[in-house]
Amino acid sequence: MITIGLENLSGSDVELSGKRLGLLCNQASTDHTLRHSRDFLLDIYGSQLTCLFSPQHGFFSEKQDNMIESDHCTDPVSGLPVFSLYGESRKPTESMFSYLDLLLIDIVDVGTRVYTFLYTMAYCMEAAAKYGKQIVVLDRPNPIDGLSVEGNILQEDCSSFVGLYPIPMRHGMTFGELALYINEEFSIGADLQVIPIQGWKRSMLFRDTGFPWVAPSPNMPTPETALVYPGQVIWEGTNCSEGRGTTLPFEFSGAPFWEHEKILKYLEATQLPGCYLRPLVFQPTSGKWAEQACTGFQLHVTDPETFLPYRTSLALLQAVMQCYPDDFAYKEPPYEYEFERLPMDLILGDTILRKALERGESLSLLEKRWQPELERFLERRKKYLIYTL
Repeated sequence: MITIGLENLSGSDVELSGKRLGLLCNQASTDHTLRHSRDFLLDIYGSQLTCLFSPQHGFFSEKQDNMIESDHCTDPVSGLPVFSLYGESRKPTESMFSYLDLLLIDIVDVGTRVYTFLYTMAYCMEAAAKYGKQIVVLDRPNPIDGLSVEGNILQEDCSSFVGLYPIPMRHGMTFGELALYINEEFSIGADLQVIPIQGWKRSMLFRDTGFPWVAPSPNMPTPETALVYPGQVIWEGTNCSEGRGTTLPFEFSGAPFWEHEKILKYLEATQLPGCYLRPLVFQPTSGKWAEQACTGFQLHVTDPETFLPYRTSLALLQAVMQCYPDDFAYKEPPYEYEFERLPMDLILGDTILRKALERGESLSLLEKRWQPELERFLERRKKYLIYTL
C-alpha cells in the first residue's frame, strides 16, 4: 500500500506551526481509509484550518459538464467557508487568500492535459506568488501511470482553461511534479513544496496502488475511465456522444448516424494496439442525443502498456469525419469560457492538427510531425520527476 502526500504531511519538514491553512480539495480527496482530507487535517491541526477551496464540478463533485458553476458556500461539517474556483472567478482573489498563510493542495488528477484541476492549481500558485503565500502540494498518483506520454504539444493560439501550458495530452506526471515543472518553466515563482507519495512507482496504474478510487468528477467513475479519457475527451468537441448520460462515460462513444462496419472498415489501415472497439448501441439519459439510440463502440483496454488512448480516439474521430461529412459536426462555442474559438481546437491544442485530420492525413505522419516537440518536453520534464520506475 502506498501512502499519499496527505498521509505523509505530519512527518515531513514542512513548517506549519502557527500558520493559517487553506485546503484545495473536493469529495475525492480522501486517505486510504476514505477519510476526507478536511477531517484528516482538522484532527491534526484543528483551528489552523481556516478555509476550503473547490475546483470544477464543486466541492462534492456534483456538477455535470463544463461551464456549470458552483457558488461559494459553507462546509456543513466544519463550518468553514468553501471558496469556489469554478464560479464567478476561476482565480483566487486577494480576499480569499486573506484567510490563509499556506494553501495545501490535495486533488485527484487523471493525467490528461484538458482536465481543469491542473489549471486551478496553477492559478492558486500564481495567486500565492502575488500575495506572498505558501503552496504545499500533497501529491497523489497519476492514475494512468507516470511513464506513458502521448500527443501533440499545445500551441499558444489554443491556450484556454483546458490548456494553459505547452504540454502533451497525456503528460505522465503527478500533480506535484507538474507543480514543480510549471512553477519554474513558466516563471511563476511561488514558494512551493511537494510532499511526495511513498511507495509509488512510475509504472503503476491506479489498480496497482491498493488505494481506493473515489470519482474526482461525475463522469470519471473508475480508473478505467481515466485510462481512455486522454483520447475519448475529444468527443466533447463534436456532435457525437462521449457517453455522458450512460453508466460508462468516455468508454462509450457514438451517434445515431454511425455505422459499425463502415467505421471499422476505415480503421483497418491504422494500428490500434492494446484495445478492442466493441460495437454496441446505447441510449444516453442526458446530454447529447438524450433518449435516442446511438450506434457506437465501447472502448475496452486489453493491454494498458501498449494502449495509445490519443491515437485510438483520433483514429476513430477521423473515421467519423471521413465517413459522415454531412452528419458530423463540431460543437460550437462557448466551451470552458471561450466564446469564439472552436472547442475542438482548444481540446486538441492545435488547429493544424484538426485540419490535417479533416484532410485524412495518416496518424503516423501526424505523430511524426509532433514528435520533435514531444521529445523536447520529455527532456525538460526530467529534472522535475520525483519518482523512480
